[in-house]
Formats: sequence, C-alpha cells, structure tokens
Amino acid sequence: MKKKIMRKQSLVIANAGLGNGMSRQQLLKTVEEYGLVEALLMPPNKPYSFVKYGSTEEAKKAFDALNGKELMLGDSGQNVVLYCSFVEKVFWKNAVPTNLPPGLTVIEKVVSPEEERRMLESIDWIGDEDAQKAQKTLKHRKVKHFGYEFRYDNNNIDKDKPLPGGLPEICSLFLEKCLKQGYIKHKPDQLTVNQYEPGQGIPPHIDTHSAFEDEIISLSLGAEIVMDFKHPDGHTVAVLLPRCSLLVMSGESRYLWTHGITPRKYDIIQASELGQKVGTITADVGDLTLNQRKTRTSFTFRKVRRSPCNCIYPSVCDSQKEQQRQVQPLFPHNEMEASELEQEYVHKVYEEIATHFSSTRHSPWPRIVEFLRSLPEGSIVADVGCGNGKYLGINKDLYMIGCDRSKNLVDICGEKNFQAFVGDALSVPVRSGSCDACISIAVIHHFSTAERRLAALRELARLLRPGGTALIYVWAMEQEYKNQKSKYLKEKHSNKDKEEEISSGMAQRLPGDQMPESSSQNSACTDQLLDNSKDKGCGAKPVADCRLPVHTNRTSFHSQDLLVPWHLKGGTKKRGESVETVLFPAGSKESQGPSPVFHRYYHVFCEGELEAVCRSLDGVRVQKSYYDQGNWCVVLEKL
Repeated sequence: MKKKIMRKQSLVIANAGLGNGMSRQQLLKTVEEYGLVEALLMPPNKPYSFVKYGSTEEAKKAFDALNGKELMLGDSGQNVVLYCSFVEKVFWKNAVPTNLPPGLTVIEKVVSPEEERRMLESIDWIGDEDAQKAQKTLKHRKVKHFGYEFRYDNNNIDKDKPLPGGLPEICSLFLEKCLKQGYIKHKPDQLTVNQYEPGQGIPPHIDTHSAFEDEIISLSLGAEIVMDFKHPDGHTVAVLLPRCSLLVMSGESRYLWTHGITPRKYDIIQASELGQKVGTITADVGDLTLNQRKTRTSFTFRKVRRSPCNCIYPSVCDSQKEQQRQVQPLFPHNEMEASELEQEYVHKVYEEIATHFSSTRHSPWPRIVEFLRSLPEGSIVADVGCGNGKYLGINKDLYMIGCDRSKNLVDICGEKNFQAFVGDALSVPVRSGSCDACISIAVIHHFSTAERRLAALRELARLLRPGGTALIYVWAMEQEYKNQKSKYLKEKHSNKDKEEEISSGMAQRLPGDQMPESSSQNSACTDQLLDNSKDKGCGAKPVADCRLPVHTNRTSFHSQDLLVPWHLKGGTKKRGESVETVLFPAGSKESQGPSPVFHRYYHVFCEGELEAVCRSLDGVRVQKSYYDQGNWCVVLEKL
C-alpha cells in the first residue's frame, strides 16, 4: 500500500539525510521548532529527507528558516548547508518486516553487565605480543585466538596444533549456561575474540565448513552492531545485535548465508528499537535513524570439526569440493553416454532412495488433480513415471495404470493396490492409441539430451487416441516468475525430509524420475544439442569442461543441466534391507557421515522450451501451456 503527503505542507530538505550523517533525532529536533511535524521520512543511504507539517503556514515558516541554514552534523564537527524546496507529493511503500535467515537466533541480555565487564577485562590487548602481531596482519580489527589459531592465509585451522591453555577459564560458566539453555549442543573448543573500533568491519564470509561444526555462537560485548547476512540469490538481511546478546548460527544461516560487518561509523537502525530490541532492520523510511558505533568486542565460539563436512550445501562446502569433482560426470555427447548417465544418476538412485522418497510424496498438486477430475468417466489414463502412485487414486471413475522405471517404487504402488508395472518412458509396453489421457509429471527433465526428451514426448503422443490429451510437467529454470518466487525458493525448512519433498517437486518418475532443484553453474553443452531452442536465452553460463554442476538447494538456477543431491535418511533404504547391506551407485553418493548423499540428473526447462519441443511433434497440438509452482506445463492433444 502506498501513502502520499501533499503539496504546501511538505518539504524536501537536502543535506539532511541518513546518507550524509544526519540522525532522525537531530533532524526532528530541528524541524519541530517551526510547527507540528506529521511525518518525517528519511530514506536509507540518501542525503535528503522529507517533512510534512500540519499546515501550509508551518511549512512556509520552516522553509524560510531552514533554506540555506548551516548546521553541524551531530558531534562530528562537520558543517552542512541545508537546502529546502516544496514538494507536491512524496510516495513511499509501507515496509514489510524481514525474517531472520533460517537457523539464526539472537538471544538478548545473555550476560549481565558485571559478566560483560569481567570478560572484557580478561583480554589483554596491550601486553600480548601475539595479539600485536595479529593486529598487524588484520588491519581492520584486533583479533586473538584461543584453543586453536584460525589461519587467515588458508581460512582454516591446524587441528593437530592446539594452542596452550585452551579457552579462558572465565568462559566456562558462560558456555555451561549455553549448553543448559539449549543454545548449543556441543561445548566449543575454539574461541576467536575480535575488537572493532567505529569504522572497522569484517568482509562478508562463511565460516569454513571443514574447520568447524554446525553451531557457531558469537557474543557481542561493549556495544551493539548491525551485521549483514546475504543469501546466494542476492537477498540480504540486516540484523541488529544488541550489546550483551548472543548470535547463534546453525543450519542454513551458518552454512549458506554470508555474514559480515560493513566498515562505517554509523549504523542505520529502527528509531523505535534504538539500543533495546533485536531484529532485522526494515527499510521503513518513517522509522529509520543513525546509531553511532562504539568499540565492540565479539567472543565467537566454535567446535572444531574432526570429520569432513557432509552438509546439504555442496556448492559452498570446501569438504565436498573434491568429492564433487570426483562425482561430477561429463555432459553426454551421444546416445550411449546419455543412457549410462541416466542409469547411474537417475535409475540407480531411485532404486536406492525409493522408500525415503515415497515417504515425502503425499500431497497431490491441485492443477494436476483438476486435470484428472475433468476427464470423462471411464477414461483410460496412463501415468508414465508414476513413482509411488500419488496420482493413481485421485479419480475413482477413471481406469488408471502407472509405469515407472524403479521396481521399488512400483512395488510401493502395489502395496497401495494400484495397477502399475515396471517400464521405460521411451518404450512403454502399451498399445498405440489405447489411452484417453496420459500424465507425465516431473519425468521428462530426467532425460539428458534433447533427442531423448523429444522421444519421451513422442511416446506419450503414441499412447493417445485421436482427441486424447496429455498433461506434462517439467521443472522450470525460472524459479522466480512474474516477480513471484516459487514455493521451492520461498519455503525454508530445517526438516530435511520436508526440504527433500519440496526440492523434488512432484511424485513420479520413470526411466527418468523426477525432482526439481537448482544449480550454480551452467552446462553450455546443452546449447550444442538444442540448436535453435530457447535454452540459449536462459542466461545460463557455460562450463568449460562440460561437467555437470552440483546444485545447492533453495537457490536460483544458473544451469540447465545439473546434479541434485538427495540426502538419504538412515533406516529408510530398500525395504527389508539393513542400512549396512545397501550398495550405493558408483559416483552417486558421499559416504561420510550418517546421511549418504546421492546425486540425480536434471535438465531444467526455460520458458517456451517445452512448448517448442511439443510443437515440433507431428500429429499433436498444444492445447495450453502455463507455469505452476516452479514448473512449465503443457496440455497436448492428439490430432
């Protein structure tokens, strides 16, 4: 919703903004001398502000007094000259509160003022030669390490060379309290103390995955600060860390988001929360002010990692970089390579994860349900790539049969008393022209060449009688469409089962199964095979060696051809088999840790690509095409 302030009562005041060091408190005190101020708008990082008075007389009085007036900015000693002008109207949007990054918590007043004083006094910055050396190395702040030294040359620690003395004794009671309150699960064994003077900061970074465990906690002493968090998709969140508060980073906020402190002497914060309330900084131009920084000391505690990191964010995980290089197959250049790729990174994977996968597949998608319920009673319908049979029982008035390349998924269909058989989507053992309708939900995107994707669509058309229709869903490159993020990008879950469910999209699969996801690089090799298709307009970047990149969940796609991780839950593998007896497909998983990671191949479709391929088929027409929940969808009709 937009608001406006009208002519005669409103002024714009140049050189009186947050961007050039004018605080809300100082400006409000100045402008209130001339009348009742109904609104004071201070856009972030701009050197001007807007003020609305209760009457035109008051606005005129302020204009006459302030235009050309010289004013000192706070206690900076710097003078500025104000310039005023009447404005007809000013538009601004109501600010929408921003959520904290997933896995991030800030606990206020976690230590008392006395505890703060003792902890600050325990750090000897002057008499410590090691600290002085560190200060020379890090020009932007003082730093001191305990337990283990963090080396800034390689952003890691030497796990075999602990520092003498361990963590300071004064930290023991604080850490015991953190454990007791459930802020952390493991007692830290490494501490980095940073001291920031006003104007100092730290560049955006992610704490090295291989060096430290999941939870990282940071205690802010001496002063409050604004810390900036940034997601790989560019989304930023500014978080106010009050004095004596504890920042807890775990999960996504620890592993995927960068965090840093911008070097400046003032922070922009909510005026209504000045010095007292934790939270994100919302760009509310009617409630922003400047907060002068003071000396802040942070105590950042970590637990040294003793085994490789096996997180679900491989694109930013140094432990998994080498594993990715070993895992990443080359883009296929012929039919044999394509078949081998799909066998290893689609078929074998779904055989292994079938039970876990099925447990995440239970909610039918509304528009697919709508299609099935719109079909005439008695229609014969083939679900090609039926997975666990999620759609086979939607409409009891239809005769539905399912087929899937995964025997284990077909067995699950049988347990639900659905009619399903093992089959290949490129060669479905069903008579031509025998189906009134077909559905192919999240299947075609598992075929690794344009020719094989076209062949799968041609096979669907073969099954249809004249006048029959097929509904096809594929994962979209565009996970943000018409300024709306898909459910896949928007939803943030700490529960990995839930995350797998959304990232996988729908619930079917066949020779190629199905699961949407995203990636970080691009395989330009796709363009070599798609000729004049619309792939080339997707903005995907070329990969020099044509290796398939590994995607990080919940990030936008930058590659059409990629590998999507599936983190297998323990004890949910092949039915009847123990965890120890399962064989994993070569090159498709990482065995470290309790949760093996499998990789599935996907080709995500650009806008217009699926429709263009369908139109290239003989004997069919595209009834309609649309975008649904991060997928491109087409309804085909057999002529």
